[in-house]
Amino acid sequence: MTLRLPLLIIAFLLIVQTSYGADTRADYILIEKSKHQLTLFKKRKIFRTFSISIGKGGLAPKEIEGDNLTPEGIYKIDGRNAKSGFYKALHINYPNPSDIKRAQQKGKSPGGNILIHGLKNGLGWIGRFHLFIDWTQGCIAVTNQEIDEIWAWVPDGTLLEITK
Repeated sequence: MTLRLPLLIIAFLLIVQTSYGADTRADYILIEKSKHQLTLFKKRKIFRTFSISIGKGGLAPKEIEGDNLTPEGIYKIDGRNAKSGFYKALHINYPNPSDIKRAQQKGKSPGGNILIHGLKNGLGWIGRFHLFIDWTQGCIAVTNQEIDEIWAWVPDGTLLEITK
């Protein structure tokens, strides 16, 4: 009986370490604009979901610079900025070739600098209240605490899909 308890504790710790161990890095991000949701996946399994704010222009896909819309398509995280105007920012490699082509057909620039970021510096106290309206210029916004988690779990190069 005295040997069983330590073995059960060791087994439990091994299960927890395997489930939430050192390698809790996302390999895919799904952003669903209509659900206002960002989901992190690891090996095709959901391991964390966040509520988001998106571009104040609505649910349509971004077409040109300044339309305040969040793009739709397949992208990747291609950099990070710990000193942006927002509390931490992960850069999305928008525009992709089809985004550029669509904007060029309109004789316009597709824009750029689409990010997953925290709240504007100095306004972190707003917290989840930012979710009451879509307020970005096309980016994806979460709370500062949430961007800390995303920052730690999402390496550069992570595949990202943004859908309506």
